[in-house]
Amino acid sequence: MSSMAGTAVSVAPAVEFRGVSKRFGAIVACDDVDLKLHRGRIHGILGENGAGKSTLMKVLIGLVPRDSGTLLVDGSPVVISDPLDAARYGIGMVHQHFSLVEPLTVWENVMLGEEGRFDPPDVRRRIGDISERYGLGIDPEAIVADLPVGLRQRVEIIKCLRRDPDIIIFDEPTSVLTPAESEQLFDVLRRAVQEENRAVALVSHKLGEVLRATDEITIMRSGRVVDRIDTREADAPGLARSMVGREVSLRSSGAALGLVAELIDKIGVEDAAVSENDGNPVLTLTDLVVHSNDRKNALDALSLDVHAGEIVGVAGVEGNGQEELTALMSSLVKAVSGTVSVDGRVVETGVAGSMARAGVAVVPADRHDSGVVLNLTVAENLFLVEPEKVSRRGLWDSGLMTRRASELISEFEIQAAGPDAPLWTLSGGNQQRVVLARELSNNPKVLIASQPTRGLDVGAIEYISNRLRGARRDGVGVLLISNELEEILDLADRIVVLFRGKIVGEMLRSDVDLEHLGMLMGGAIDDLVENSQ
Repeated sequence: MSSMAGTAVSVAPAVEFRGVSKRFGAIVACDDVDLKLHRGRIHGILGENGAGKSTLMKVLIGLVPRDSGTLLVDGSPVVISDPLDAARYGIGMVHQHFSLVEPLTVWENVMLGEEGRFDPPDVRRRIGDISERYGLGIDPEAIVADLPVGLRQRVEIIKCLRRDPDIIIFDEPTSVLTPAESEQLFDVLRRAVQEENRAVALVSHKLGEVLRATDEITIMRSGRVVDRIDTREADAPGLARSMVGREVSLRSSGAALGLVAELIDKIGVEDAAVSENDGNPVLTLTDLVVHSNDRKNALDALSLDVHAGEIVGVAGVEGNGQEELTALMSSLVKAVSGTVSVDGRVVETGVAGSMARAGVAVVPADRHDSGVVLNLTVAENLFLVEPEKVSRRGLWDSGLMTRRASELISEFEIQAAGPDAPLWTLSGGNQQRVVLARELSNNPKVLIASQPTRGLDVGAIEYISNRLRGARRDGVGVLLISNELEEILDLADRIVVLFRGKIVGEMLRSDVDLEHLGMLMGGAIDDLVENSQ
């Protein structure tokens, strides 16, 4: 007995972080972090966006150098300077954002980064073996550009498993997957751990998937480890409290915390879905065709109505036309064919300012890319779209701009030093409030909210969600485009599913069927038709 106990204690963790810290300028991303990953276990690393969990894993894979602390693999200190170095220690990572070369085939992507002579038949054979072993069926000869997002995720996983790593990191792996694909991924993880004694780190901000898939959980907040717990002893309220640092209502924060069950329970209790709307739509999209950069149909004969006073949620995995739809409604691209009508009037597409003049407000998916100018002040950003509101004789009136900006800062509870504060000094949540304040203060008829809570913490997500509900109450037609199914279920009165540029299904929130919704998101339209017959 004592001999066995001594042996168990002496087994070193597959990976150990000792006092690891990483700064980016004044920002402390990881602060004196201790963490152990053991073989035969799935370790959940849970935290809000910006908690430091992804940075910590990038230290392990060699993408980010640590500033201090020690990294050990199998009990021995190591220095990992790049991903190839990490591979030599048996470490692989499946990244949140794909690193695939779209014009190449699956097997060519899997082979990229390999050292030595290439052996294409061996690579194709190895892909077949991995696909069969882990249920990741895919055609090695398929062009990556032609694959839906779920299959691209499989390519990333196969790329990782091809090197046969002992330690596998999955960074927010379900952000581009349907519910069914997420379940399959967790089955793959469990098989890799149980049958092959691998160590797996699952990085996530979603309580539901961490509770479902892991053996143990480390919770990070503001760069520090704040709690460690065996998953069997964990529950959602306790994890949420540790993750956020305060008591959290799971019903009101279910979308931010990735809790589908709580959101399903809430349906019919709060914000009952609109069952009928006999009025004319405030936004009508008819047979729209929009090309992507490679001149393929990113939007393919898309038709959609949004009525005043309703939120229509566009569900779908990333890469099915959401970006192009937002760009179209922002006047950034011109439709090849089809029409956009606002309040019954056709609006010319691709003409700068035409949508805004027609009453369309847009919260873009990437606020830094097309929503704000970081080096301008808060006040200047608030009046970027309609500078004439604070102008006299064609020149900005600084006094008038300051007064009106102060009113909006107060109304939208923007935490800033004042109207003249550079926007870059604000947190991400407050930058998003600036965008919302600017767009909603123009009294729009239609609001396009694309990924409105991406990268925000729970408190900011709650605020933005409540503002979208407020816009609906004020009679604005809201088109919510989100890759987060939980956000759609939380906010939308009506849900449409976007797949390969087409609307392939529609349901009221009150009638939502998760399995049906997931199949539509994955493009299993023929299966649904067959099952209904």
